[in-house]
Amino acid sequence: MKFGKRILSAILAVSMALTFVLTGCSSEESGNSTAASGGSAADKKLSVAILLNGTLGDKAFFDSAANGAKMMESELGCTTKVIEMTADETKWIPALTDASENPDYDIIIVGTWQMTEKLEQIAEQYPDKKYIIFDSSVDYKDGKCPNVYSIEYKQNECAFLAGVAGALTTKTGKIGFVGGMENTVINDFLVGYIQGAKAANPNIKVLTSYVGNFTDTAHAKELTLAQINQGADIVFQCASNAGLGVIDGCAQKQKYVIGVDSDQALAFQSSDPTKAQYILTSALKRVDISITTAVKEAQAGTLKYGKSETLGLAENCVGLGTYNKAVTKDVQDKITEFSKKIQSGSIKVDTAFGKSTSEIEAVKASVKP
Repeated sequence: MKFGKRILSAILAVSMALTFVLTGCSSEESGNSTAASGGSAADKKLSVAILLNGTLGDKAFFDSAANGAKMMESELGCTTKVIEMTADETKWIPALTDASENPDYDIIIVGTWQMTEKLEQIAEQYPDKKYIIFDSSVDYKDGKCPNVYSIEYKQNECAFLAGVAGALTTKTGKIGFVGGMENTVINDFLVGYIQGAKAANPNIKVLTSYVGNFTDTAHAKELTLAQINQGADIVFQCASNAGLGVIDGCAQKQKYVIGVDSDQALAFQSSDPTKAQYILTSALKRVDISITTAVKEAQAGTLKYGKSETLGLAENCVGLGTYNKAVTKDVQDKITEFSKKIQSGSIKVDTAFGKSTSEIEAVKASVKP
């Protein structure tokens, strides 16, 4: 798939010498569509705080958000501050409150479903402050949260392509999935992954495990080794920091791992090339591009607060990263074909959103060894 090769070499580059143009393609979901007030990008440089409900170093989701801060500085001239709130939930409301009371911050950015209710609470208390939430959406019913812009992703689309890659590359006919905490977003990855794998190989088998959190690398590695012992030779990790344990386990057993959120092959290329060689590809969720695009619109006075938008393959905000040499040209061509069919609408990718627990379990059971 050309998407990965065309723009992803810049994801983690310290220089941030970006050459592509940021665009704001999206599809409206809900909200009031109230545009931000302010001057043009030429005369208004914003100060942005990005509050992470975790820590940097995952080489994936949170690192992508931090990379967005660098993009805002280099492309938009913004002043940014990345704040690691850690995984300790008791710190999240105080940190969000402190940022909201800081007059220096024009926009405050948070992410994930774990921050949704907390942001709804704080946004109501600080109606003059502007907020962006990524990978989740606040509740806009009855005119709530007119000062919040929400970004959601079609992670099921990139996961579908990851499933195709896995199913067409496996030698054992068994592939794995290790999620962090089981929730709708993680299961959206899973549902898309299974659908893509079955589309490429109707006889594929998929092992599924959850760490129970996004931080326990040791347990994630244990789950990975257990799947490998059951015959999986490719494991897709969707577990943020805990996913580093999946990568470690696969490298130890010389099996392939599919990374998530950022191009993890590039992330490990210089720091740990041994692990990098076992990363088959990565299912990308371009947090960096999406939040930078939103801030660019806010800076121009065109960002529509009070609404949620969902970004996918068509908007270049999800896709696959660098391919390992194990992914043959024929497989890459087939992935590209599937991608085109998804974007044209001839393939409708299934989603975990709106599915009951029993329906999710049925999806898992359909490919259980």
